[in-house]
Amino acid sequence: MSIVQLRSLTKAYGKRPPALKDVTLEIGEGVTGLLGPNGAGKSTMIQCILGLLPDYEGDATVLDMDARTQRRAIRRRVGFMPEADTYLPDMTGIRACRYLGQLTGLPRNEALRRAHEMLHHVGLGEAIYRDVREYSTGMRQRFKLAQALVHDPELIFLDEPLAGLDPEARDELLDLITDLARNHAKHIIWSSHILPDVQKVADSVVVLHLGRSRGTFRLADLQPRGDRYVIDVEGELVNLDGFAARLDSGDIKVVTSEDAETSGTELVEARQHWIVEVAEGDGARRLFGLARDHAVRIRRLGPQSESLEEVFMRILGDGDADAPDDEGPI
Repeated sequence: MSIVQLRSLTKAYGKRPPALKDVTLEIGEGVTGLLGPNGAGKSTMIQCILGLLPDYEGDATVLDMDARTQRRAIRRRVGFMPEADTYLPDMTGIRACRYLGQLTGLPRNEALRRAHEMLHHVGLGEAIYRDVREYSTGMRQRFKLAQALVHDPELIFLDEPLAGLDPEARDELLDLITDLARNHAKHIIWSSHILPDVQKVADSVVVLHLGRSRGTFRLADLQPRGDRYVIDVEGELVNLDGFAARLDSGDIKVVTSEDAETSGTELVEARQHWIVEVAEGDGARRLFGLARDHAVRIRRLGPQSESLEEVFMRILGDGDADAPDDEGPI
């Protein structure tokens, strides 16, 4: 099922080169990452889809509704979490969220009930009567998500939802986004420059570059790399140290590693996680052999798939990813 369909979509601002040029694509169900470097046209595309920029060429439909002529109907079924702070001054969280619900067509009492539910759902239950201006950056991001959800939309647009958050707040908001997709069957289109976070949640990805579509692909189709392996091992800490030293020498290279988790036994048992790169030969066989030689146990061993960042850079190349634009860096 297509959630969004674009046909020859072109949008220009005055005499400047088009921000979008002849974009034709379809976005399906689930979570779709909208990626692109500076000048890609991501924000312009979202605004055209939402009917905020109706003066474009071509066609755009959302949930089978025309983005140019059915803007009000679209807003009743679509939620939008913008990148910039968007709140009315001198309003508490509950009042502002209720007001946004009313603007989508909810009756006052229903909008108030939904505002309470959504603000509690995103973790702002103790701050609903505080002025939104007093919220921290993380609280304002949660508040914007509550506003986008207050009318129970089928489709949600997220524009840089994790921007400006510390690691803990980013993980918490990422969990909320994952919950919306997996447990509440919301379709999500997520514009972001934090590619590893997108890879954790997205089902598919759309890549824009210099106003043109450069392709759509499903993350399930990322190909395993023949030279990289994910390996989890456990054993005595002294043996793991010897194993780690052998891994990161010669023709085997440790790409990433995590600190060992130790237990309280006399010999200090530990667990370790690595991504390793093997230059040549049967990598799995060699890793099993090294583990045997150092008396450690392999709990998981398998090929590592390409990262979203690797695929992204391969699609775009390194040549012209720095074109100027007001959307911020990717």
